[in-house]
This record gives sequence, structure tokens and C-alpha cells, in this order.
Amino acid sequence: MPPMQNSSRLQNIRYDLRGPVQAVAKQMEAAGQRILKMNLGDPAPFGLEAPESIVVDMIHHLRGAQGYSDSKGIYSARTAISQYYQTRGLMQIGVEDIWVGNGVSELISMTLQAFLEPGDQVLIPAPDYPLWTASVMLSGGEAVHYACDESNQWWPDMADVEAKICDRTRAIVIINPNNPTGAVYPREILEQFANLARRHNLVLFSDEIYEKIVYRGAEHIHTASVAGDLPVLTFSGLSKAYRMPGYRAGWVALTGKRADTAGYRESLDLLASLRLCANVPAQHAIQTSLGGYQSINDLVKPGGRLAEQSDLACRLLNGIPGVSCVPASGAMYLFPKLDRAMYPFDDDEQFVLDLLEEQKILVSQGTAFHWPDPDHFRFVILPAEEDIRDAVNRIAEFLAAHRAPDPAVEGGAALEPAATSGAGTGSDMDGGSVKETGQPAV
Repeated sequence: MPPMQNSSRLQNIRYDLRGPVQAVAKQMEAAGQRILKMNLGDPAPFGLEAPESIVVDMIHHLRGAQGYSDSKGIYSARTAISQYYQTRGLMQIGVEDIWVGNGVSELISMTLQAFLEPGDQVLIPAPDYPLWTASVMLSGGEAVHYACDESNQWWPDMADVEAKICDRTRAIVIINPNNPTGAVYPREILEQFANLARRHNLVLFSDEIYEKIVYRGAEHIHTASVAGDLPVLTFSGLSKAYRMPGYRAGWVALTGKRADTAGYRESLDLLASLRLCANVPAQHAIQTSLGGYQSINDLVKPGGRLAEQSDLACRLLNGIPGVSCVPASGAMYLFPKLDRAMYPFDDDEQFVLDLLEEQKILVSQGTAFHWPDPDHFRFVILPAEEDIRDAVNRIAEFLAAHRAPDPAVEGGAALEPAATSGAGTGSDMDGGSVKETGQPAV
């Protein structure tokens, strides 16, 4: 029998967050090595567990959750989601405008399959969460990436967004707060997206899974609140704010004129029926989550664990010579940049692999998020403070060993790393100091 064929649709599909580097890390762990994981966007391994009241409520409903539910989701869950959005000013979102899924990931694929024709283009931010690119391609579409501007708080470059629109463009994806940059978009950015969608008859897909994780006074604004007349799909769920990624409970809400979305709604109903239903026990956690005490607020306020660790990690990363990092306004990540004149890595996957093998620390390369240049990596702020300090020290040590020779030195010998001014300075390391080697004492 000849080998089984694999589908040509997967030829250009990648999900490097669980790719070759992750496989090497698993092999190292199997050999008994301890890996410091700064790549996981999963709160649970780092002691950030789901609120007990939510778990107890789900257990309480467990015996009654053995059968299939309504394919769109149980009524109490969809009612709670509708009421949540209405308290946020989205009065048009009713129970029948909501579909519950096995996490947002399933719903991304489902909503794109219901929408795209072969060759349709979807604009997606760069950097992005790579599932969006993969799902567009698997649905027969073409992913076109618009630039986000690192020099302007990682907000989208709206001139570049408009320049990418053509007669085949059908939709724009907005990830707000953004993974991996941590950017939170102001109202004027969202209004510009809405204006582009109106002028070019586009649909807006708004990934808002980190909506409750914002820092330092940043305000999350729902895209649908500035685009009520347009078809907008709003995605959210319990995985991040409620620390329940393994329970797989997400939802999508569709807004816009019903006459314009009637056929699409039928397609979503069909696809929801084909997968029968979402995980029923986790659906029973939705009402308790949205209606109960919001413990996430304690984690993101000044002095809260996530807020403090995001600020700490950013300061420490900026303390490494040749590394610059824009502070995050939300989410659970930082997206620091390497000065390629100082660290001339041409392959950032090899960079993270070498970092893993030499320092036993795992991060994600920037190109995994469709960033075009091999000069960024994603750093997760979920681990405990001591692990963050340890991780930055290991990165600093690795970079010091791989720093390019300074041509100003006779014979081309490499200079010892030294603190620099501006972004990347080691002058203020959270009350610490800079060693003579220029590595942060953290």
C-alpha cells in the first residue's frame, strides 16, 4: 500500500507555537532537563487557577450535562453573554445573536468557513495570533497582513491597512488587546477600521479574548460599539480572564443589520449543528463567570500580579543592551526587539532553538506571528516573579555570548556588553544594578 497522502491545503499552514522548537523542548524534558517556559499563554501551570466558585458551579451541573445541548449553546449561557454585552452598551446583542463554541479557536474556523469563497482576501495584523492566518487559508482564503507600528504603541498602521484593500478583500481581523504585542487600541483606531469597512463593504472580525486584561488605565472598547451598522463578529470566552483554557468555553456574537446577515446566520447555524454542540459542562460555567465577582480585576489593577509582572518584565528586558520592549497595555505578553547590528540573527527559529539548548529557556520566535523580520520574540509574563528574573538573566547571558564583534575594536574582537542609553539601558533594573559585563543583576 502506498503511503497515505496529506492534503495540499496544509502545505503552507504553520503553527510554530507548537512546532519544531516545542518538540525539542519536550525531548529535553524527557531526558530530565528542566525548561523555563516563557512561551505558554496558559495561566494554569503558573498558579493562576480558575475561581473556585466557577469550578464548583460547573461540578454542580455535571450530571445534567451528559447529553447534547442546543447547537448554538445552552440558553442560560447565551442569556448571560447577551446581558453582559448589553451592560457594555451593545443593546443589539440578543440571545439568538450568540454561538457558543469549544473555545474561540473553534469559532474562528467555523465563522471563516461560513464566510469565505476561494481566493477571498482577509486582512490580518502583523504580528498576529497565527491561528487567524491558518484558518483563513484552510477556509480557502488568502491572508494579507497589515503592519502594526512598534514606534506608535504597536497600534495598526491605518495607511497600510487601507493600502492593502483590493477588490478581493472581504474582511479585516482586529485582535484587541493584541497577542503578541499587548497593544490596546483607542476608540479612534477602531473608528478608522469601521470607516474603512463602510467604504469598502467589509466585515470586521474582532478577537477580544483578552478584553478584561488591561493595565495602567487602558480601556478596552468593543469594535461593535463603534460599528453598530456593520457586520461585526465579536469573539471572547473564559480561557484567559477566568483562567479556564482547558475547559474550552468561548463564544461569538454577530451584530449588524439582520437583512445583511440573514444568510450568513443560516450558515453558522448549519456548521454549529454539524459539530453537534460545544462542551456542555463548560457552558454551565459561563453564567457564573460573567455574573459573579470578577477576580481578574485584582490581577490587573496597580499592584496586581499580572500588572506588576508585565511592568517588571518590560523593565528587565529593556535593561539588556540591544533589546527594546514596548510596554504592554493588555494581554499576557511582551514582544521585545533585538538590535540586529548587535545580534545579527538571520533565523529567529534558530535563535530560540539555540537559546533553548544553551540556557534551557523557551520563548517563541517573532516570525511565528507573521512578523516579517527575524528580530523579535514573544515573552510571556505569567510565570512567577523569580522565574521572570531568572529568564531575563538567561537571555542576557545568551545574548552576551552571541553579540557581534565590534569593528572599532582592534582585530575585530568582541566588546564586553555594556549598558547603553535609551531603550535597552540597564540603568534602572527594578531597583537592581548592572553588572560590569552589562548584564542585568536581577
